[in-house]
Amino acid sequence: MKRSHLNRLAALLLHLVLIVVYTVVVCQGQTATPGSDTPFKVGERLTYTVSFERFTNVAYAELHTVSRGKIGDVDAIELRSKVKTLEFVSAAFYLVDESRTIFASPDSGLPLYVSRTLNIGGLPKESIQNYLAAPTTNFDLVTMIYKIRHSNGSGTLSIQEGEKNYALTFQTTVNERVKTDAGEYDTSVVTIQSDYLTESGLKDLKLNLSSDEAKLPVSIRFKTAKGEFRAKLSSVQNLEPQVDPTPTPSPVQTPKPTPAPTPTPRSYVDNQPLGTDLSFELGETLEYKLSSGGQPVATFVLQAKERKQVQGDDSLLLTATVTEAPSPNGLVSVNDSIKALVNPESLGPRRLDISFTGTLSSLNQTVTFDEKTSLISFKGTNQVEAPVGTHSILSLAYAIRSFNLKPSKDTTNPINDTRVAVFWDTKPYIFTLRPSSAELITLQGEKVSAQLITINTGNPQLDDLKLKVWLSNDARRLPLRFSVGTFQADLVSDKIISPK
Repeated sequence: MKRSHLNRLAALLLHLVLIVVYTVVVCQGQTATPGSDTPFKVGERLTYTVSFERFTNVAYAELHTVSRGKIGDVDAIELRSKVKTLEFVSAAFYLVDESRTIFASPDSGLPLYVSRTLNIGGLPKESIQNYLAAPTTNFDLVTMIYKIRHSNGSGTLSIQEGEKNYALTFQTTVNERVKTDAGEYDTSVVTIQSDYLTESGLKDLKLNLSSDEAKLPVSIRFKTAKGEFRAKLSSVQNLEPQVDPTPTPSPVQTPKPTPAPTPTPRSYVDNQPLGTDLSFELGETLEYKLSSGGQPVATFVLQAKERKQVQGDDSLLLTATVTEAPSPNGLVSVNDSIKALVNPESLGPRRLDISFTGTLSSLNQTVTFDEKTSLISFKGTNQVEAPVGTHSILSLAYAIRSFNLKPSKDTTNPINDTRVAVFWDTKPYIFTLRPSSAELITLQGEKVSAQLITINTGNPQLDDLKLKVWLSNDARRLPLRFSVGTFQADLVSDKIISPK
């Protein structure tokens, strides 16, 4: 196969991965803000993994539906995405490392403005497509899915790729049950046909949409002369959008960047403030009393301890440390701890160290998370592949505070459950977070408004412990209480201790 054809095939693979990611935005949520009829769901962050024949994790994609605002005087939804091919596809087909910022019409679903950055071959290259002055009437490979979602499963439309227009037809066929890293789904299969696909050497393009109200696109597959590609949902997170009273600035004629070498790299500064999109700040220190059956067991502290550069990476250190153990209990001792190095922006884990001296010492281990390959290393030389965005148990305790955990109106159809991959012991599990409505709990003799989050892990031993967390119903989303089996941890104090 000619190299040019391989490049086109790889580029189409990139587009098809983006189709799956962007479709979730138009298919999973029905409103971005109260009273709005837009299909985009602000705050949603989704990740996908791509496999090729027997090779897993050959690419990944991530999308964050950031905000709704104005671009110029036009209503728009802001999306940010990243797509990257990994080892096998990068070597055999084409290296793809792309990020995008897209502004789309919340009504028509058509793109209004697209900024695309390619990070290959050295310096990043940016390209701009601006449809504000001359709106496009043709769909592209991304926005066509919006049309498919709102066409009752079958129809015909026109798409434009490059300088050429193509007719495209789609039709709902059979039902399938699909297993992904984010869970199992009953789905309807939508087949898609177009001369564009034929010219690119692709056939049997099929999209699986979940059969529930969410119409979640959980899988997309297509065949090539080399084999079959599959992209599957690996995690779904709902992050509370950052409130920005300032309208999104109108993009003006953006000059093409002219990169130049920087003679002196900017020095790294320790302990920079965390982003305002997180629900906690650097130095936050939360103290908990742990009890069992009403009897005190220990005191421990959760702390966003410091932000420093570790092995060249900007990193945030999160800690959970036992500070008091009133009497020998065999469970924990003073200075027992869990430490996690995470990405300060995404809270994605990079390293986890667990150190206990009592009964829990069986959990002791050091775990490293490779953000580029999604490989997790533990217990010496052991490695396991994991979904993109997999958390550690400690990073999840902080990330959960930024999730958009709004309970479903229909308790028999919990479509607002959040699924997230979490590494535990020797493998990743898909944790399902089910939010409840607000309730009052008694904390230090006072009634406090809290939201109960019930956690199902897929691990029988953990699920026997009936994991639960209560989050405060204010902007900080403080973990007020944890419940694990017969043990309960209640928040007794919170303060800021500035890093040294």
